Amino acid sequence: MAGRAEPPEGFPGDLSGGDEEFRATVFDESFVRAARLEEYSAQQRIEDHTSPVRRRDPGPVRSLLGSLPTQGLAFALVILVALVTAVYLGNAMPYGGDRTTAVPPPQISVLPLAPDGTVPGGEPEELYAGSPADAFGIGAAGLDLPEARATEHYSQGQVADALALAKEYVVASGITPGVLTGATALPVRSLLRPGQQRQLDRSLAGGTGQAPATGWLVRLDTSEAEPAGSPVRVDGVFSVTEADGALEVSSTHLLVYAVRPAADPEAPASLFHVRRELRMSFTEEDLRNRTTVLLGSRVLAGPADCADSSARSLRPLLAGESARDPGGPATDPFDLTGEVRLCGGTLSAG
Repeated sequence: MAGRAEPPEGFPGDLSGGDEEFRATVFDESFVRAARLEEYSAQQRIEDHTSPVRRRDPGPVRSLLGSLPTQGLAFALVILVALVTAVYLGNAMPYGGDRTTAVPPPQISVLPLAPDGTVPGGEPEELYAGSPADAFGIGAAGLDLPEARATEHYSQGQVADALALAKEYVVASGITPGVLTGATALPVRSLLRPGQQRQLDRSLAGGTGQAPATGWLVRLDTSEAEPAGSPVRVDGVFSVTEADGALEVSSTHLLVYAVRPAADPEAPASLFHVRRELRMSFTEEDLRNRTTVLLGSRVLAGPADCADSSARSLRPLLAGESARDPGGPATDPFDLTGEVRLCGGTLSAG
């Protein structure tokens, strides 16, 4: 089958002259599709502001590739805004937005009470029996909470929660054995707002100008004295008011410890008295988070020597010891309504 491929009846019409040579030209279907609608019609081309040639549709692949730089830029901007926002919020609200609007440090005073004469010694139970502390409760049982009553902005349940948390703080900071011996401060720290947790850490580290650690908690100088093994005798009262949109709980309590010389566990014991007046604040957020702000702490501790530092730990005078210079008026730590006197006051036997 040689020769040109022609229809049996030949090509329609009279294709003569110069067109004869294009009879063998065949355009396949893909070429025709590609060329379709490439040009405007004659009418469209004579209209003003019309390009003589249509723009070819770039197709889905080219369209996607062409849009990638714009999408990438938008995505990068979103990431940048998110990072800037995170950094700003992290600086503005550290520690998880911790309610750390500058919590002021508590007002703390720690005052030693010197004994009037030589410190008596004996077995713990004998010493307690001869002291008003014999009528005290043992441990947390000696802390009595008042009936909770609603205030202007706090319900009865919230007041009860504040009182319970205040009692928990007193127990953690004055009765817990590990806190008393300096082994840990975690039971106390966990009850404070994060801002005050850091204040407590600095006090425990003994930094210059920091509040005395012994205002936050009771800690014995265990290089000199240690608990004699008898339970702490406790007597304390609580009161609650609302002030500045928060509940303020006050506690006045007396803790009586039996202690012995650290170097001689067989030596006679003696009693060591710590009277504390604490003020704690609770907002609604504190109640939800089981935290508090310690507003103030006044501590009277004796028998002790005024010449000894009591900022980081309390150093009791032990059985048979006496203060170098007692002087001053007598102070009865068992009288919870009595006036707090400055260092140099004499410890009354009650």
